[in-house]
Parts: sequence; C-alpha cells; structure tokens
Amino acid sequence: MSLPKTLAEDVSRNLVMVARLIDEDPEQAYAYSRIALRLASRVAAVREAAGFAAYATQKYSEALAEFRAAKRMTGSVELWPVMADCERGLGRPERAMAMAGEPEVQKLDKAGQVEMRLVAAGARRDMGQLDAAIVTLQSSELASNAVHPWTARLRYAYADALLAAGREDEAREWFGKALEADKDGSTDASDRLAEMDGVEFVDALDEDEGEEEAGAASESAATAKGGEDTDEDRTSEA
Repeated sequence: MSLPKTLAEDVSRNLVMVARLIDEDPEQAYAYSRIALRLASRVAAVREAAGFAAYATQKYSEALAEFRAAKRMTGSVELWPVMADCERGLGRPERAMAMAGEPEVQKLDKAGQVEMRLVAAGARRDMGQLDAAIVTLQSSELASNAVHPWTARLRYAYADALLAAGREDEAREWFGKALEADKDGSTDASDRLAEMDGVEFVDALDEDEGEEEAGAASESAATAKGGEDTDEDRTSEA
C-alpha cells in the first residue's frame, strides 16, 4: 500500500511467483525474490519473502539478514523460530539454543512455540545431546491426542530422535502416530515405518520398463541367432 500503483503491481507479481515456486523450484523463487527486493526493499513483506526464498536455497546468512530486517520493520516476533534455525544452518546451534530461552518465545502463538521447540531439539542434536533433544520434545503438545497443523511434524521429530537413540520400538510407535496426524503428507512417516519393517518399494513403471527392455533384448538376440549361417548351411550352399 505504500508503493505507487504500478510499482506495487510489479512487486506483487514477483511475490506471487515466489510463493508458487518456493517448494518445487526454490532457485527460481529466489530469483523472483531478488527482483522484488530490488524494487521495494523497504517493504517488510518483501524482506520476509526474500528471507524465505534464501532459506529455501540454504543461503542462511542472507536469510537471517532479511528476517532481521523484516522483524525490525514490523516489530513482530513470528519469525523468531526460523531465525534460530538459520543459526543452526550456519553451524551455530549454541546461538539457536540461546534464542530458545529469550523473552520473544513467550510472545509466540502456540504454533510458533512448537516450531521453536523443534528448532531447539534440532540444535541439541547438532551438539550431540540426543537425550536432551528427546526431553526437549516431550511436552503437553506431544502428549495431546488433538491434531493441529504442527502435530505430525512434532511427533515425527520425536520418533526420529528416539530412533537415533536406539529406542526402535518407541520410534515405530511415534512414527505411526505421526502418520495418523499427517493428513497432507508433510512427513515421510509411512516410508520410515516401511524401512523399519524391511519393506522395499519398487516403482512399477520402472519395473515394467525393465521387463520390456529385457524382452526386446531377448528378441534381438533370437533374431540375430536366426540370421547367422552355420558351417553346415554354408557347405550346403557351396
């Protein structure tokens, strides 16, 4: 709203492309975010979008700078968890842990606090503190039977930590609980369960193509063999 109409439209188009492409083609989304940033670097939404595009392409230092800029402009703390995760990406899990104890966390909504818990647990694992990571994830949100948008990811992270600690039976149980809550396929819990049970998936299309190739090869070999003259044939012709 602070931009002239034509400029606002140009910026908006680029932000729409960032949103459309960030999951399937993050590099292209990043390119669009840079255009928007060049056009309107003083708009908080642009800085936030640029941050997420940089984050998706693992440009964590750049992402952190953009998130900090957006936070300064808006005064909102909602980006705090992803800022902490950028610190993890930069190889600074201690800073991520310090952020988990800052007053900003108390200002987050429930989803943000769960996200911060996931980041903190990841930081513990980065530091080799596996048992502490498991304890960090143990919470009322984890124990609840209610399903929220973040439930599957929380249960999945807990299952993964348990498995890393060698607690396989518990891990299988929690991967199953994650799968129950995962309505939109945000995790690969089903694949992890199958892997634990020794199930190997084969792409039916690849299998059919392999059979077709094998059949074609056999047919070619038979044709080639049938077309060869034996010594006896050549003697008869002579």
